[in-house]
Amino acid sequence: MRKAYSLQIKFPEQTEEFNKRPTKTARRSLSRSISQSSAESHSPVPSDSDSSLDEISPQDKQQKNSKGQTDFCVKDIKQAHFGRREIQIVEQEMGALIALKLRGQGDKPLAGAKIVGCTHITAQTAVLIETLSALGAECRWAACNIFSTHNAVAAALAEEGFPLFAWKGETEEDFWWCIERCVNVDRWQPNMILDDGGDLTHWIYKKHPEILQNIKGVVEESVNGVHRLYQLSKAGKLCVPAINVNDSVTKQKFDNMYCCRESILDGLRKTADVMFGGKQVVVCGYGEVGKGCCAALKAMGSVVYVTEVDPICALQACMNGLRLVKLSEVIRTVDIIITCTGNKNVVVREHMDRMKNGCIVCNMGHSNTEIDVASLRTPELRWLRVRPNLDHIIWPDGKRILLLAKGRLLNLSCSTVPTYVFSITATTQALALIELYNAPEGRYKQDVYLLPKKMDEYVASLHLQTFEAHLTELTDEQAKYLGVNKTGPFKPYYYR
Repeated sequence: MRKAYSLQIKFPEQTEEFNKRPTKTARRSLSRSISQSSAESHSPVPSDSDSSLDEISPQDKQQKNSKGQTDFCVKDIKQAHFGRREIQIVEQEMGALIALKLRGQGDKPLAGAKIVGCTHITAQTAVLIETLSALGAECRWAACNIFSTHNAVAAALAEEGFPLFAWKGETEEDFWWCIERCVNVDRWQPNMILDDGGDLTHWIYKKHPEILQNIKGVVEESVNGVHRLYQLSKAGKLCVPAINVNDSVTKQKFDNMYCCRESILDGLRKTADVMFGGKQVVVCGYGEVGKGCCAALKAMGSVVYVTEVDPICALQACMNGLRLVKLSEVIRTVDIIITCTGNKNVVVREHMDRMKNGCIVCNMGHSNTEIDVASLRTPELRWLRVRPNLDHIIWPDGKRILLLAKGRLLNLSCSTVPTYVFSITATTQALALIELYNAPEGRYKQDVYLLPKKMDEYVASLHLQTFEAHLTELTDEQAKYLGVNKTGPFKPYYYR
């Protein structure tokens, strides 16, 4: 059993209210006829937007895997062999997570853990789920985003016997139905939660509060989900300990900054066929995600503007040669608008009414809250689906803007996340689950904690092996001079 660490770290309480995601009782209409790009049409792998499969909702299909199991709901179980190939490919770039799997599968540090998860369903997530299973856990899973599920990967996990409920192109009603199928199960109750966005935790709080008495801890990896946990904590309603993975150093730097630095360009190119040189781009928010996006766009020759509310982040943008503006000052002239704030209503109808013809609008922040997409669903505006994840919104005078992924996460909806980066995040999530599950009673209160720095540094050291890197070791004298242990942690708990 993995030794738990005693370092306890609390974040300042937030002042926002618990911002719940409303349940919609009516199914939202989705296009069932989606044109495919030429690249997709030549691919031997079944496309996620195959209209022949879209005619019947996965909820209405009777599917079994090769073992005769039916406790899952995916687009098409027959795609499992394609998904298995994808998983095998990404495993080569996730050596650290595989190493953790090999080290722990003998001791089974998660034996007895029943983990319910709500994350993006990708090949990288599949490696995480299979790692948790190898470490002894039972898992049930749903998707945290209605567009980011890789259908073939979901089928591969279902074929292996994992109860998984997710497919690309879910409606709002489908989304909550899938979460309910994970949570409300006869003779099975979760004792751990792994969440991305807070929707799963919110659903359990609102619909199944009785489950909370068995929960040993929550691990949350997104900005918005962490905000929700702090809001619950401040209100005195947080019933279980939680680890905030989003603010661990490895997650902040790699998943947020380095990942977005690469995936922003890939997502824009694949969806809108855009060339970046000379384009005027405004990036809303200069946190880690914004920093990554700005670095990539500036390197490609774009003219980059930044909007920011935090004077420290704003000063960093200025020092990096970016122009700090208000969105209203450049809204008529920019070619691309990217939201990266984790907030809501950053780009609203008033802004979109003033955008120039052909302006591209997309989101790299949280879910679909940053762009006010609902304000575009009015009788005077016409929606034209051009290709998967690309809609033209046409005004009465003929002006059109290009909305990507209906305002949801661009990189996970329209592209892919670098596997190496996801390995860092997944390893951090796995260690957080092990820490909470094995912690002695009383170590963690009903509050939100950061991952102990020792574990943060352990995640980084596992990934250094990829580069054949060699760490310098402190001498006893040097360690005493700095006041640290020779083996770490080397940074204080507040370091980010």
